[in-house]
Amino acid sequence: MQIAVFSTKPYDRRFLDAASAGTGHRLTYFEARLSRETCDLAAGADAVCAFVNDEVTADVLENLASKGIKLVALRSAGFNNVDLTAAKRFGITIARVPAYSPHAVAEHTLALILALNRKTHRAYNRIREGNFALEGLLGFDLAGKTVGVVGTGKIGEVVCTILAGFGCKVIAQDPYPNPACVAMGVTYMSMDELFSMSDIVTLHCPLTPETRRLVNHDMIGRMKKGMMLINTSRGAVIDTEAVVHGLKEGIIGYLGLDVYEEESDLFFEDLSARFIDDDLFARLLTFPNVLITGHQAFFTKEALASIAETTIANITSFEQTGQTKHEVSIEKIVR
Repeated sequence: MQIAVFSTKPYDRRFLDAASAGTGHRLTYFEARLSRETCDLAAGADAVCAFVNDEVTADVLENLASKGIKLVALRSAGFNNVDLTAAKRFGITIARVPAYSPHAVAEHTLALILALNRKTHRAYNRIREGNFALEGLLGFDLAGKTVGVVGTGKIGEVVCTILAGFGCKVIAQDPYPNPACVAMGVTYMSMDELFSMSDIVTLHCPLTPETRRLVNHDMIGRMKKGMMLINTSRGAVIDTEAVVHGLKEGIIGYLGLDVYEEESDLFFEDLSARFIDDDLFARLLTFPNVLITGHQAFFTKEALASIAETTIANITSFEQTGQTKHEVSIEKIVR
């Protein structure tokens, strides 16, 4: 099949080329994001391969369908950027990568927790300036702390396992409790209870209408003063304006983000020579107790290899059988 691959970087091409070797697929790479303005680049392709910030909207899907494209293969687990109703209407199959390396995201989550707690990022800069003072770098023992995990799928399960190894008391919220988490002693409870009891809350839920802006002014009002909030799921799970207010009030004592609700205009690009005109993001950067990474939690060799292999397997399966290994549709997401 001829595949138009959007939002690509050199590392994407390296892993996708390796995964597609011998399949007969022909991949054409575009650095541009898929959008209403760029979807004409897919002319002549049989399928499109998209990433997390590509716009798979009704307009885009209609345009792709007019070109005879029947498949959009996502290089991601999340599919909140896809209009599934429109995909069904235009006869386009949506495939995703449901799991690649849950360890990658889980371990990055712990990296954020540890760095924020022990202020490693601040200590690094101090030492480079010859400042060896410890004042302002005081942390706390993770052992014995209550950590709330929102979402206990594959990633959340690994997070629970690691936290248990640190000696934390792990509590969780998920409409579908994970038996593996229950077996390791994780206690499930309501969202309100979790946020009111946790010293640390880490988010691992998908972005759905129910979880959009889950962390809002009301939920922040239930938090322990000085708690730590970590988000490596999707940016819009938190209301950033409410979180800034929580930081100013001292309710949120530590904030670690790998995602941001308006990240599509920022992340995955080198903007170091430009002015960032997102006032809310700029405000976040003024807080010394905020640590932000640019959607890199997934970024390990193992994860990229798995993403590429599953993406190509979806495409090959569709070419051979008309069905993908991991289809996403309105019907399939209703449990």
